[in-house]
Amino acid sequence: MALVHRERVLRAATSSFLAHGYRSSVDHIARRAGVAKQTVYHHFPSKDELFKEVARALAKNVLVELDSEPRELRAALVRFAHAYRKRALGAQGIATFRALVPEVPRFRALARAMYAGSAGVLVERLAEVLGRAMDAGELRRDDPALAAELLLGMLTGIDRVKRLFGLAADEGDPRRAERIVDCFLRAYTP
Repeated sequence: MALVHRERVLRAATSSFLAHGYRSSVDHIARRAGVAKQTVYHHFPSKDELFKEVARALAKNVLVELDSEPRELRAALVRFAHAYRKRALGAQGIATFRALVPEVPRFRALARAMYAGSAGVLVERLAEVLGRAMDAGELRRDDPALAAELLLGMLTGIDRVKRLFGLAADEGDPRRAERIVDCFLRAYTP
Protein backbone atom coordinates (compact mmCIF):
# COMPACT_ATOMS: atom_id res chain seq x y z
CA MET A 1 0.00 0.00 0.00
CA ALA A 2 2.86 2.37 0.81
CA LEU A 3 4.29 1.89 -2.69
CA VAL A 4 0.88 2.70 -4.19
CA HIS A 5 0.69 5.93 -2.18
CA ARG A 6 4.24 6.86 -3.20
CA GLU A 7 3.38 6.39 -6.89
CA ARG A 8 0.18 8.41 -6.52
CA VAL A 9 2.13 11.21 -4.84
CA LEU A 10 4.73 11.16 -7.63
CA ARG A 11 2.07 11.27 -10.36
CA ALA A 12 0.25 14.13 -8.62
CA ALA A 13 3.50 16.00 -7.99
CA THR A 14 4.62 15.57 -11.59
CA SER A 15 1.34 16.92 -12.89
CA SER A 16 1.39 19.81 -10.43
CA PHE A 17 5.04 20.77 -11.00
CA LEU A 18 4.54 20.66 -14.77
CA ALA A 19 1.50 22.90 -14.50
CA HIS A 20 2.66 25.31 -11.78
CA GLY A 21 6.39 24.82 -11.34
CA TYR A 22 8.05 24.73 -7.96
CA ARG A 23 5.40 27.03 -6.50
CA SER A 24 3.05 24.01 -6.32
CA SER A 25 2.07 23.42 -2.70
CA VAL A 26 2.40 20.14 -0.86
CA ASP A 27 -1.23 20.57 0.24
CA HIS A 28 -2.34 20.73 -3.39
CA ILE A 29 -0.20 17.71 -4.32
CA ALA A 30 -1.61 15.68 -1.40
CA ARG A 31 -5.20 16.56 -2.36
CA ARG A 32 -4.51 15.70 -5.98
CA ALA A 33 -3.01 12.34 -4.92
CA GLY A 34 -5.91 11.64 -2.56
CA VAL A 35 -3.63 11.25 0.45
CA ALA A 36 -2.93 13.15 3.64
CA LYS A 37 -0.17 15.74 3.65
CA GLN A 38 1.64 13.55 6.22
CA THR A 39 1.72 10.74 3.64
CA VAL A 40 3.59 12.99 1.24
CA TYR A 41 6.13 13.80 3.95
CA HIS A 42 6.36 10.12 4.92
CA HIS A 43 7.71 9.35 1.43
CA PHE A 44 9.55 12.62 0.81
CA PRO A 45 11.02 14.50 3.80
CA SER A 46 10.64 17.88 2.07
CA LYS A 47 9.14 19.57 -0.94
CA ASP A 48 12.69 19.94 -2.28
CA GLU A 49 13.18 16.15 -2.16
CA LEU A 50 9.84 15.58 -3.89
CA PHE A 51 10.76 18.09 -6.60
CA LYS A 52 14.16 16.43 -7.05
CA GLU A 53 12.56 13.01 -7.52
CA VAL A 54 10.09 14.36 -10.07
CA ALA A 55 12.85 16.29 -11.86
CA ARG A 56 15.03 13.17 -12.17
CA ALA A 57 12.18 11.20 -13.71
CA LEU A 58 11.29 14.02 -16.11
CA ALA A 59 14.91 14.46 -17.19
CA LYS A 60 15.12 10.79 -18.17
CA ASN A 61 12.19 11.31 -20.57
CA VAL A 62 14.48 13.18 -22.97
CA LEU A 63 16.43 10.01 -23.70
CA VAL A 64 15.68 8.51 -27.07
CA GLU A 65 17.13 5.23 -28.21
CA LEU A 66 19.61 5.22 -31.04
CA ASP A 67 20.14 2.24 -33.29
CA SER A 68 23.17 0.47 -31.85
CA GLU A 69 24.36 -0.59 -35.30
CA PRO A 70 22.61 1.53 -37.91
CA ARG A 71 22.63 -0.07 -41.34
CA GLU A 72 22.23 3.24 -43.11
CA LEU A 73 23.37 6.40 -41.31
CA ARG A 74 20.82 8.83 -42.77
CA ALA A 75 17.87 6.53 -42.04
CA ALA A 76 19.05 6.00 -38.46
CA LEU A 77 19.54 9.73 -37.89
CA VAL A 78 16.13 10.56 -39.38
CA ARG A 79 14.41 8.00 -37.09
CA PHE A 80 16.31 9.45 -34.14
CA ALA A 81 15.50 13.03 -35.18
CA HIS A 82 11.76 12.37 -35.39
CA ALA A 83 11.72 10.60 -32.01
CA TYR A 84 13.87 13.23 -30.28
CA ARG A 85 11.87 16.16 -31.65
CA LYS A 86 8.61 14.51 -30.63
CA ARG A 87 9.93 13.99 -27.10
CA ALA A 88 11.71 17.34 -26.64
CA LEU A 89 9.20 19.55 -28.46
CA GLY A 90 6.00 17.79 -27.42
CA ALA A 91 3.70 19.20 -24.77
CA GLN A 92 5.37 17.31 -21.92
CA GLY A 93 8.87 18.16 -23.16
CA ILE A 94 8.07 21.87 -23.23
CA ALA A 95 6.29 21.71 -19.85
CA THR A 96 9.32 19.90 -18.39
CA PHE A 97 11.67 22.54 -19.77
CA ARG A 98 9.48 25.31 -18.33
CA ALA A 99 9.28 23.62 -14.92
CA LEU A 100 12.93 22.65 -14.51
CA VAL A 101 14.98 25.47 -16.01
CA PRO A 102 13.81 28.19 -13.57
CA GLU A 103 14.83 25.97 -10.65
CA VAL A 104 18.41 25.33 -11.84
CA PRO A 105 19.87 28.09 -9.61
CA ARG A 106 18.07 26.61 -6.59
CA PHE A 107 19.17 23.02 -7.27
CA ARG A 108 22.60 23.35 -8.91
CA ALA A 109 23.92 19.88 -8.01
CA LEU A 110 20.66 18.28 -9.11
CA ALA A 111 20.77 20.21 -12.38
CA ARG A 112 24.26 18.91 -13.14
CA ALA A 113 23.22 15.36 -12.31
CA MET A 114 20.05 15.68 -14.40
CA TYR A 115 22.04 16.93 -17.37
CA ALA A 116 24.56 14.12 -17.01
CA GLY A 117 21.82 11.50 -16.80
CA SER A 118 19.71 12.79 -19.65
CA ALA A 119 21.05 15.19 -22.27
CA GLY A 120 24.64 14.29 -21.38
CA VAL A 121 23.97 10.59 -21.97
CA LEU A 122 22.19 11.45 -25.21
CA VAL A 123 25.23 13.43 -26.43
CA GLU A 124 27.51 10.50 -25.55
CA ARG A 125 25.34 7.94 -27.35
CA LEU A 126 24.93 10.11 -30.42
CA ALA A 127 28.67 10.88 -30.41
CA GLU A 128 29.38 7.13 -30.45
CA VAL A 129 27.16 6.65 -33.52
CA LEU A 130 28.69 9.65 -35.28
CA GLY A 131 32.22 8.60 -34.28
CA ARG A 132 31.68 5.16 -35.85
CA ALA A 133 30.39 6.85 -39.01
CA MET A 134 33.48 9.08 -39.05
CA ASP A 135 35.74 6.05 -38.61
CA ALA A 136 33.92 4.31 -41.48
CA GLY A 137 34.40 7.36 -43.74
CA GLU A 138 30.67 8.13 -43.92
CA LEU A 139 31.24 11.49 -42.22
CA ARG A 140 34.18 13.87 -42.28
CA ARG A 141 36.54 13.37 -39.35
CA ASP A 142 35.87 15.82 -36.52
CA ASP A 143 35.05 15.84 -32.82
CA PRO A 144 32.06 13.45 -32.52
CA ALA A 145 30.84 15.05 -29.27
CA LEU A 146 30.75 18.49 -30.89
CA ALA A 147 28.96 17.02 -33.91
CA ALA A 148 26.39 15.41 -31.58
CA GLU A 149 25.82 18.68 -29.74
CA LEU A 150 25.42 20.52 -33.04
CA LEU A 151 22.85 18.03 -34.33
CA LEU A 152 20.86 18.10 -31.09
CA GLY A 153 20.88 21.90 -31.15
CA MET A 154 19.68 21.92 -34.74
CA LEU A 155 16.86 19.50 -33.89
CA THR A 156 15.38 21.69 -31.15
CA GLY A 157 16.89 25.19 -31.44
CA ILE A 158 14.46 27.86 -32.55
CA ASP A 159 11.54 25.42 -32.59
CA ARG A 160 11.79 25.08 -28.80
CA VAL A 161 11.94 28.85 -28.45
CA LYS A 162 8.83 29.18 -30.63
CA ARG A 163 6.96 26.64 -28.52
CA LEU A 164 8.04 28.30 -25.30
CA PHE A 165 6.47 31.48 -26.62
CA GLY A 166 3.32 29.62 -27.66
CA LEU A 167 4.00 29.72 -31.39
CA ALA A 168 3.46 26.66 -33.55
CA ALA A 169 6.79 25.21 -34.57
CA ASP A 170 7.29 23.36 -37.87
CA GLU A 171 3.55 22.92 -38.43
CA GLY A 172 4.01 23.87 -42.07
CA ASP A 173 6.85 21.44 -42.76
CA PRO A 174 6.32 17.81 -41.78
CA ARG A 175 9.76 16.99 -43.23
CA ARG A 176 11.62 19.42 -40.97
CA ALA A 177 13.49 16.67 -39.08
CA GLU A 178 14.66 15.12 -42.35
CA ARG A 179 15.73 18.51 -43.70
CA ILE A 180 17.74 19.17 -40.52
CA VAL A 181 19.46 15.76 -40.76
CA ASP A 182 20.26 16.38 -44.43
CA CYS A 183 21.76 19.79 -43.60
CA PHE A 184 23.84 18.18 -40.85
CA LEU A 185 25.03 15.44 -43.18
CA ARG A 186 26.03 18.00 -45.85
CA ALA A 187 28.10 19.84 -43.23
CA TYR A 188 29.91 16.61 -42.37
CA THR A 189 30.32 15.24 -45.89
CA PRO A 190 33.77 13.61 -46.14
